Amino acid sequence: MTYSPAFMARMALAMLLSVSLGSAFSQELQLHSPSGDLWIKIITQGDPAFSLHHRDGTILKHCRISLETDRGRFPASFHAGEVRYNRSATDRIIMPEIPGKSSIIKEQFNELQLASARKDWAITFRLFDNGMAYRFETFLGDSLFVKDETMVLEFEGDPWVYFPEEKNFFSHNERSYEYLKLSGIGADRFCSLPVLFVPEQGAKVLLTESDLSDYPGMWLSGAADAAAEAVFPGYPAETEQTSDRDLKVTRYADHIAKTRGTRTFPWRVFVVAEKDADLLTSQLVWLLAPPCAIDDPSWIRPGKAAWDWWNALNLYGVEFFAGVNTETYKYFIDFAASHDIEYIIMDEGWYKLGNLLELAPGINMEEILAYARERNVGVILWVVWKTLEEQWEEAFEQFARWGVAGLKVDFMQRDDQWMVNFYHRVAAEAARHQMIVDFHGAYKPCGLRRTWPNVLTREGVRGLEHSKWSDAITTNHNVTIPFIRMVAGPMDYTPGAMLNANPAQFHPVFNRPMSQGTRCHQLAMYVVYESPLQMLADSPSNYEREKDCMDFLSAVPTVWDTTIILSAAVARHVALARKKGNEWYVGAMTGSGDLDLILSLSFLEEGASWTMFSYEDGPNAVNYAGDFLRKKHPVGPLTRLNVHMAPGGGWVARITKAGK
Repeated sequence: MTYSPAFMARMALAMLLSVSLGSAFSQELQLHSPSGDLWIKIITQGDPAFSLHHRDGTILKHCRISLETDRGRFPASFHAGEVRYNRSATDRIIMPEIPGKSSIIKEQFNELQLASARKDWAITFRLFDNGMAYRFETFLGDSLFVKDETMVLEFEGDPWVYFPEEKNFFSHNERSYEYLKLSGIGADRFCSLPVLFVPEQGAKVLLTESDLSDYPGMWLSGAADAAAEAVFPGYPAETEQTSDRDLKVTRYADHIAKTRGTRTFPWRVFVVAEKDADLLTSQLVWLLAPPCAIDDPSWIRPGKAAWDWWNALNLYGVEFFAGVNTETYKYFIDFAASHDIEYIIMDEGWYKLGNLLELAPGINMEEILAYARERNVGVILWVVWKTLEEQWEEAFEQFARWGVAGLKVDFMQRDDQWMVNFYHRVAAEAARHQMIVDFHGAYKPCGLRRTWPNVLTREGVRGLEHSKWSDAITTNHNVTIPFIRMVAGPMDYTPGAMLNANPAQFHPVFNRPMSQGTRCHQLAMYVVYESPLQMLADSPSNYEREKDCMDFLSAVPTVWDTTIILSAAVARHVALARKKGNEWYVGAMTGSGDLDLILSLSFLEEGASWTMFSYEDGPNAVNYAGDFLRKKHPVGPLTRLNVHMAPGGGWVARITKAGK
């Protein structure tokens, strides 16, 4: 970790700015971002609150905040004489253990902490150039009941909202985004996070959270007068198990958390985007999370996985009956090994539901794992969370004996305090056994992947699996989620459909699924969508007959050194370039309309010879969505590409140095 001269200068300044409030504390305090383009005003009269401003205007005109506990309300006020404050600044470079958008992250912010003179609470505000965050801290001994947390957002004007509406707190958080006026969302409607606010003019703002631990997740409801209000699931006082995977809360306690009395609480994160592209480059959720807790994370291997469940194990042209059996999974392993795919996933069916220690008939796990080791392919096992919880020690010991590479933990469907703690326990125990983790049936990412980088990805997104039973996975949805859900962290959307259809031809087929949009729309997801563990959702038999596509899918990385946004508009289109080593990948996707873009390759290194292998919608893709053309061109930093995408289309390219 290195520190810039600017950082050292800021730290020296911070020492001069650490003072008590006293007479210097007027009716408001201000904190600016490093560039000065973003600032907050902390209101020191009346209820604790702040406002958020951008050089284009006011974003939040009033945000009232407090923590309600069994020891009182914190803070009760910001009155002079009752509060001390301290300013500081940070400017540094961080190299993440598992890169996402980039292998180097610049962290620069200004910070203001207000602390009670009685030394029982503090609030910390951080201002980045692309957003702000705040969090509470308490110093109240061993234990504390948090009854509720208040955050009431009053915006300037009446913004539009991309609203992922929920019906109750028992949810996979796999929602579509309704585009609504804030004033039209009443107090009886609520949504999961992240949520994106779009004002009539000026910067957009996305709300989410980070460093969520030993505390429930935050949701958002409508409120009076075009406002929004944080809501939280209570602590589960009583539950009812209705199946091997569904444990529903039947009664909540009168508090949302029983926790340590001395602790920091989750960050409330506001990502501010002057341009839509700024949403795609935000690293705030990761930056606000605690650092890596694994002493030596070098064993963690990102990569792709051949996945069985979406394609319903539909193999053909083989000399055995395909299904949940040893022969089928050995075929998946052979497919993965021949295409440099790091993992296979054995999804539902490999064990008798309710007992992780009882294998399904036809499964010889030792044989499968030995076969995989010989071919350097890792095996990830799907498990129901409740069964894992009930058989914790025996199951982890068995997985370790087998040499399992990772776990796909599914169907949690809650983010109350108990369940949030379960995620942390799984991450830590899996790391102890050097296993990676993919959470499904999950809430949104909140920074856990920084602390436990073996947590490579998670669902909490309405992904391709819904196309097996629904027409909700539209191409407009596909170009909305990168700007909202992906801002929180990697998403296991599970792309890769080789059966493609336009909306008029699409219909859900559970055991032989297809996707909406073109073939190139699916291929581009491997560049646009971030997930250090990325699925190949379709059947190996389908991939084997698509050599051109497999040439691309075998090569495309899942982690990146650099990301550059080329063109972006929420819910309309996205085009970006990502670099890994000496290669560049460019991906573009559009929604329901066709689109022509001119993309500059000025990011390419001058003086080198570059070759581009592109995949573009074919001239008949508008009628036959599987139509695509593969082309090869010499390119350079002066190249400007004329990219045409059919409705629901895509475009993707791999650019290599000549001779590579």
